[in-house]
Amino acid sequence: MMTYTEGFKSNMVRKMACSNGISASALAKEVGVPQSSLSRWLRNANVVDEPGNSSPTNEPGRTMPPKRPQDKSAEEKLKIVMEAETVADDQLGAFLRRNGIHEAQLREWRGMMLSGLQKPIKPSSKSSGDTRRIHELEKELLRKDKALAEAAAIIILKKKVQSIWGGEDEPTDKKNGR
Repeated sequence: MMTYTEGFKSNMVRKMACSNGISASALAKEVGVPQSSLSRWLRNANVVDEPGNSSPTNEPGRTMPPKRPQDKSAEEKLKIVMEAETVADDQLGAFLRRNGIHEAQLREWRGMMLSGLQKPIKPSSKSSGDTRRIHELEKELLRKDKALAEAAAIIILKKKVQSIWGGEDEPTDKKNGR
């Protein structure tokens, strides 16, 4: 795999992005660099695709939006939903194309935003003292449950012993000589 310097990459991007730029496949044949690499460099260079200004830029606010709607952050989605509310109905199609999304995605994002606003946030009403008291009570309840289970086991065992050997009040068998 061949590695290229950043200067070389930016020079290739400049050749593809200028107003009369060469295509990535034509440039690939000319310089011997794979077309996929050139295309990737062009995408990564954040080239603005506007008439009269199609050169790579590193200025903030001048970058190309992500190609896929799922690549957008929550902040970007919120911004698009808010901007869409201000756009006139006849301009909505152009707005959606400019942002690279479909109307269905805009509706979905609007629904997500509204459902997020409708979910009540449960405040933590329990103080640490309450939490500590609950923990102590649960611990005591567990101890008492164990004691109760032990007592029940002893009662069952006592009944079994009585059924096998008989009770204390019953006379002993005369055959044993007792």
